[in-house]
Amino acid sequence: MAGRINDDDVKAVRDAVPIDAVVSEYLQLRNAGGGNLKGLCPFHDEKSPSFQVSPSKGLFHCFGCQEGGDTIAFVMKIDHLSFSETVERLAAKAGITLRYEEGGYNPGHQRGERIRLVEAHRAAAQFYADQLGGAEAEIGRKFLAERGFDQAAAEHFGVGYSPAGWDHLTRYLRGKGFSDKELILSGLSQDGRRGPIDRFRGRLMWPIRDVGGEVVGFGARKLRDDDNGPKYLNTPETPIYKKSQVLYGIDLAKKDIAKVSRAVVVEGYTDVMACHLAGVTTAIATCGTAFGSDHIKILRRLLMDNGSARVIFTFDGDAAGQKAALRAFEDDQKFAAETYIAIAPDGMDPCDLRLAKGDQAVAELVEPRTPLFEFALRQIVNRYDLETPAGRAAALDEAAPIVARIKNIASQHEVAVQLAGMLGILDTQFVVKRVAQIARWSRDRGGRGPAPADRNRQAAPPIQAPAAQAGPALNLRSPAHRTERELLKLALQRPELVSPAFDAYGIDEFTAPPYAAVRQCIQDAGGATGAPADYLTAVREAAPNDTVRALVTELAVEAIFARTVDENYAGDQLVTVRLRAVDRRIRDIQGTLARLGANGDPERVAAVQNELWVLTQYGQSLRTNGAAAL
Repeated sequence: MAGRINDDDVKAVRDAVPIDAVVSEYLQLRNAGGGNLKGLCPFHDEKSPSFQVSPSKGLFHCFGCQEGGDTIAFVMKIDHLSFSETVERLAAKAGITLRYEEGGYNPGHQRGERIRLVEAHRAAAQFYADQLGGAEAEIGRKFLAERGFDQAAAEHFGVGYSPAGWDHLTRYLRGKGFSDKELILSGLSQDGRRGPIDRFRGRLMWPIRDVGGEVVGFGARKLRDDDNGPKYLNTPETPIYKKSQVLYGIDLAKKDIAKVSRAVVVEGYTDVMACHLAGVTTAIATCGTAFGSDHIKILRRLLMDNGSARVIFTFDGDAAGQKAALRAFEDDQKFAAETYIAIAPDGMDPCDLRLAKGDQAVAELVEPRTPLFEFALRQIVNRYDLETPAGRAAALDEAAPIVARIKNIASQHEVAVQLAGMLGILDTQFVVKRVAQIARWSRDRGGRGPAPADRNRQAAPPIQAPAAQAGPALNLRSPAHRTERELLKLALQRPELVSPAFDAYGIDEFTAPPYAAVRQCIQDAGGATGAPADYLTAVREAAPNDTVRALVTELAVEAIFARTVDENYAGDQLVTVRLRAVDRRIRDIQGTLARLGANGDPERVAAVQNELWVLTQYGQSLRTNGAAAL
């Protein structure tokens, strides 16, 4: 059984390791006055620093969550270690040999689990690094050389090679005193038919370090065609390795991230290497998982979330990279820092870019950048045909909930205005109000924002739009829709008053999806002209579902608002609906002209301008002549 650490040795460790040096490995500290330092608390989320460190007293305290204590207490809390494990780790760092009061010192039994696993990884990292110089590792050295990395680069990042045999590392670590149970638990070995075998075999190895610089896992790259495993194989989840909580390169990048308040997020190990060698020493990468909230917590503590902080994502320009960027945008609001995306014009990643164009091109990659929100919105908007009202409406329906998630009201308003410009909607206030409406709706639902759209489902019938998850339901009795409702009631109850003009109206002249669905039913039933005795029955039978059928019934029995229902009243409804459609189309064309700009194709611009002139004249005729102009 492990003995108790000598009290004098504990005191020696506490005195030998400055608390500010230890805390600075995990978060950025700044002068707080009076000899104290401050930073963002690593034990709870906060936007302004309430975590203070007193180097002279050797203590820390958070005025937000009330956590506090000395150096040992800090390491115990942040790395989830026992008291003995913490003292042993700090003693090793300070070069102090500990004495145990009972039973003597036996490293194999007296070190805690985490300490043992970290030591196993440290030994494995050295073993792999030593193997890179051997004859078998020629294929690994060639892989690195083809990507522009020499021996010095490999040594700087600790890159190594795992021999192709079954148990080279396992036997080596056994010789160092590690048990089979520890090797399996560490993820360095796995169960074989006759005992533990190496998890990584015949691969190029990158050691993955935590923010404190300890090796906690490995990333292994396939080198041979006969290797049936995945291209990259990472350490499995272990007591010391959680892929959602580690960032490759953070140990090398943390000081510069804190110094310049900028972090560059790339996609792979070689991209991190390329960036650092090109002078972008703030580059880090996730380890086989999406960039998420735990990664954000790590960066926030280093960036301090000050006004000048920047996080730049350099995802590949392909579909997978764009998808990764959109996932990152989901967590964008957890940063106080500005977030951007930088994609090389030819879609190359930093490693390929360095090979093709040199270090300067990599350094320049992160300079011209697009705000992440703008990139995310453009990815959505580009999927729709913005030349049609339906396309713009659909794009707005998908993009508005994303803008509504922006917590800062001023920023939300500004982005909503930019969204209107992307869509070519000249009425920016309409977009701003729609975004604000969705934001209020989300708050009323207890912060549960709009549900993400299911890309695989079939399109729902138009009538289902009010119940869609993209925002609050449309008010079908609003003034904007009242005339459409009246015209449909006339078409169902008094078809002779609106035909034949009504049958020439397009489905898109009815802006509320439920009303467009009813208009479609009337068309499918043969139209309002010369309506037969079973006209209403035919319209109801043409309905695609019970919801549409119920609305047809509702409109067929609801009273028409006018005291005198005649051709003049019917003509007014026809003109109003048509005039609104013409005005919408005019705004659409004006939006198209705005998107074409001064450098647009002259023939295309001329055609659009001609259509604009024709519609303007038609609109004026409707205003002047009424139903006679239909």
